[in-house]
Amino acid sequence: MSDERSWRLAEGGSTLGLEGAEGGTIVRDEEHPAGLRLTLEEDASRSFHALTCTVSGWLVHRRYFDSDAKAVEAWEEMKPALVELVVQLPAEGAKGMDPATRAAGAKLGAFLARFP
Repeated sequence: MSDERSWRLAEGGSTLGLEGAEGGTIVRDEEHPAGLRLTLEEDASRSFHALTCTVSGWLVHRRYFDSDAKAVEAWEEMKPALVELVVQLPAEGAKGMDPATRAAGAKLGAFLARFP
């Protein structure tokens, strides 16, 4: 799978400075060609930082932090973990309850447990 250099600004950087889904200002937003996206929102007036990761067709997961340092640390941890995760998932997406989808569910669960 692609390495760190494959991450790029999502939508060419046009989302930076916009309001995000959690009501904060988008300060970082990157995507990976394997269908991954990582978005960081912040609102300093509320000490609010929201980190949203997406695995296309599989997962949208949000985490919340009370400091920029914690959010940035989580960002750096999650980027390689997302790449590790996506290579373990069936490329064709979820297919009912077939064995590959059931195995993917366990891998997604382990990711969510690692990054609550």
